[in-house]
Amino acid sequence: MNIGAVSDASGVSQRMIRHYEKIGLIPPPPRRDSGYRDYSQADVHRLRFIANARDLGFPVEEIRTLLELWSDRARSSAEVKALATARAEELGRKAAALEAMRATLIDLATRCHGDTRPDCPIIDRLAN
Repeated sequence: MNIGAVSDASGVSQRMIRHYEKIGLIPPPPRRDSGYRDYSQADVHRLRFIANARDLGFPVEEIRTLLELWSDRARSSAEVKALATARAEELGRKAAALEAMRATLIDLATRCHGDTRPDCPIIDRLAN
């Protein structure tokens, strides 16, 4: 299967497929006589797994660990759960930080008159 077909089947862009290959998340596929990469159905499944993990916020190194666990049929589900729980906690911290920033911006925008006067609490806050 060529890279375009793999991209369509997996939902991962050709650029990202090459990147994942370069950093070792997917093994380099064999090459045809023409020099084109020849991907397998297993590569498509691996790329979907990677895309799903990225969509859930896992960074590359954790995806690497998840791929190893996925391949290990003797794994403990506790290892996978621990990774997912840690990622969920980190996302919660990030969400709280984003919500605090949002609340600050809403407060500053509410206190700004938004008229022709130069005084503006938004600018004042950014300057401090």
